[in-house]
Amino acid sequence: MTPQFISHRRVEFSDTDMAGIIHFSSYYRYMEEAEHAFFRSLGLSIMLKQPDGKVIGWPRVSAQCTFEAPARFEDMLEIRVFVERKGVKSLTIRYEFWRDSARIAHGRMKTACCLCGHDVPLVSIPIPSEIESRIQECPTESPATHVDS
Repeated sequence: MTPQFISHRRVEFSDTDMAGIIHFSSYYRYMEEAEHAFFRSLGLSIMLKQPDGKVIGWPRVSAQCTFEAPARFEDMLEIRVFVERKGVKSLTIRYEFWRDSARIAHGRMKTACCLCGHDVPLVSIPIPSEIESRIQECPTESPATHVDS
């Protein structure tokens, strides 16, 4: 399936553990960076300031990542982004990490569209039409059925 967006990221030394392998937490940061770049590619931002000073943001509801093969310092990774589900108030985005022709990891984050402000609780809201109209669903195959070539 064709991804909706592709980001590239080189594994930096600070992203690795003592064995020189990418630290698991780096994948979550890479997913978030790819999400931000995807939103920018649509002319959006993950933090849209409103006239009343509140911000429409996307806090995480859940995040997970499955590791299939190690990545190391200086590896160039391709991060493929798919919007698996667009709900009324949330997005579920799937990420696949590729090094050359091998998928090395895959993950998923669910985010909720919320009004955010200082010293006020988060309030989930329906995704505004100007955002909703730019984001399309692109369901992917499940990781269990994926076969590397």
